[in-house]
Amino acid sequence: MSDNLKHPLDSTVSEESLERLSKVARIEGFSDEEEAEEQQGLADSESMNPVNPRVQRYLVAIEYIGTRFSGSQQQAKDRTVVGVLQDAFHKFIGQPVKIFCSSRTDAGVHALSNVCHVDVERISKRKPGEVLPPHEPGVVQRAVNHFLQRKDGDVMVIDVRCVPSNYHARYKAQERTYFYRLLAGSDPLSILEKDRCWHVPEELNPRSMQEACRVLVGYHDFSSFRAAGCQAKSPMRYLDELNITEVPSTPYFPSITERAWSNLNNGDPLACSSQPKSETAGVTTNVGEVEGSTDGDSFGRRRRHRCYVVTARSRGFLYHQVRLIVGALKCVGTGELTVSDVERILEAKTVSAAKPMAPASGLYLARVKYEFP
Repeated sequence: MSDNLKHPLDSTVSEESLERLSKVARIEGFSDEEEAEEQQGLADSESMNPVNPRVQRYLVAIEYIGTRFSGSQQQAKDRTVVGVLQDAFHKFIGQPVKIFCSSRTDAGVHALSNVCHVDVERISKRKPGEVLPPHEPGVVQRAVNHFLQRKDGDVMVIDVRCVPSNYHARYKAQERTYFYRLLAGSDPLSILEKDRCWHVPEELNPRSMQEACRVLVGYHDFSSFRAAGCQAKSPMRYLDELNITEVPSTPYFPSITERAWSNLNNGDPLACSSQPKSETAGVTTNVGEVEGSTDGDSFGRRRRHRCYVVTARSRGFLYHQVRLIVGALKCVGTGELTVSDVERILEAKTVSAAKPMAPASGLYLARVKYEFP
């Protein structure tokens, strides 16, 4: 247990009280190490960035296509999410800014909603030196998106909120949720899905994968699912949620049967087809569009893959933790590993016991949750 507790404890506190405090932290999803890291991070941030009453801090939610970037964090030469976003803000307000992300994502990892914060001092362009009232969040969103879309358009601001000057996007985050998409099936992957998922040619057994998920949920030493180079002080993490769900594959368009069933139940109010209708197996369909027919109407139609999404939710993750977990789950789904093997890997407490991790292209940062004052 860490000596750096969130609340200082008197030396006379009993071991029983310490154990009770530790259990409370685990139930809430906060490890002692993570609490200490947050407090130290907030203290360092405030010492390096004294409060400036003329500056407004914004919390900015963004989405992006990860395969277009060399990760989220700024780098000297490579194109990154933060670099592109800082450039757009610079064009908007006319001065450079520094952006801090809540979560670092590797090259190839996408974001449905990553969050960062930025400090903006609105200075008049007509009267240099004159400080104006802060922009409204909606103005910031529209203006920054204008400059983002003028270039490659692979980053978009989806929400903006004014927050206090000491509100830190990383250290104030309550939990993070990741999605991982797998498409299973022997057919080649559609080019529309390229770099958006992990294509697994074998069929997957989602029931076995879900059993393996139960092994990993909770408070564990995740050293076996922690890549070399991880800078976290402790491998202990509380995994609040881990599950696998089958969902419609995307890009998603209704199948013939689904369209027919919708027409039958909804009275077909928007149908514009000139083809006559027929009743087939109790379902109304257009003639020649019976599922599984062998006539020319079935030519050129792609067979769908089975699409599965692994959801992982925690306050914080270790470096490559989700991708290493998904790599193990995939092996359970194909029969290469058993649920007992996953237990063995977890107990080994070394990444050398894990299977190769899943590729970055199937991983999506889905949500970062906050509590606002």
